[in-house]
Amino acid sequence: MDTRYLLHTRRHARGAVRPVAIAIIAVIVMLAVGAWFLIIKPHQEMVLADTGGHPSSPVSVESRAAPAAPANVAAMDINQLLSEARTAMNEQRYLAPAGNNAFEFYLRALEKQPGNQVATDALRETFPFAATSAEQAINTRDFNEAQRQIDLLAKADPTNFTLTILRSKLDAQRKLLDKQQQQTVDQQKTEQLAAQKTAADKLQADKLAEQQRELTEQQKAKQAPATPPPTQQAAAANKPAATEGASAGTGGQSSEAVLVKAVSPNYPRPALQAQQTGWVVVAFTIDVDGRPRDVKVVDSQPRIVFDHAAVDAVNRYRFTPAMKDGVAVSSTRQQKIEFNL
Repeated sequence: MDTRYLLHTRRHARGAVRPVAIAIIAVIVMLAVGAWFLIIKPHQEMVLADTGGHPSSPVSVESRAAPAAPANVAAMDINQLLSEARTAMNEQRYLAPAGNNAFEFYLRALEKQPGNQVATDALRETFPFAATSAEQAINTRDFNEAQRQIDLLAKADPTNFTLTILRSKLDAQRKLLDKQQQQTVDQQKTEQLAAQKTAADKLQADKLAEQQRELTEQQKAKQAPATPPPTQQAAAANKPAATEGASAGTGGQSSEAVLVKAVSPNYPRPALQAQQTGWVVVAFTIDVDGRPRDVKVVDSQPRIVFDHAAVDAVNRYRFTPAMKDGVAVSSTRQQKIEFNL
């Protein structure tokens, strides 16, 4: 086949396609221009006529305090409500303050004219921005305001999943705050109980020290030799030497065991937390080296609660052992230990 014929045929085909493509593009452009002038532009003009601009398009404005809520909102017509809503949108008053925010104005507009497209579109398109406002109220722990804003969002779109997230976050923040407050109360209570225990321990130690001082003075008084009257001195001088020798064999001192080291008992933690008081009576033997042994609980009130603490404290006591004829001997004793706050 002649190659020149093939080349001529291909060139002719390409030349035929180009005018068709140009014609198609021209038709599309004309349709787009017609749609703009016949559909889009009239719709925008209608929206602007109703509200002064599209309600979901924020306009940059200088920061200023929110104006006072308009009087007699219930008497406003649909156009006034949409105008107030638009103003609130421009000032980013999506959900606050109460009674003077975009969502409330749009919702009132829907009450007056159910299905109003401007209000419906605005609520739908503004919902994410308003949800952010509610989240900020949660983060600042303004829980009452956050709940009000969430309720307002629910009126606009009760099935929106964002509401579930906001409610969960609000509930979590409330529980966290309650927990922190309870921890603070518990810590204050623990510190108060610890201070009371410290004061009680000091009082108990002072009491034991006073008892020890009194016992020491009593022992000194018993051990001091009494000066016999002159007649007795003369009679003693006339006694036979054998009698003096016999009495010398039994002239050693005798005394009871003396507490030289008292230890305050550890207050059981459960009893401290319950602010429980009581006492324990213990019996024990004092060895010749002044150490307690065989410490046993004789009686206690309440039962068991303070027993271990009392026994542990007595085991750490130290005594000067009892003396008989100048020789250290074992002795027994009972002691009542009180637990007071």
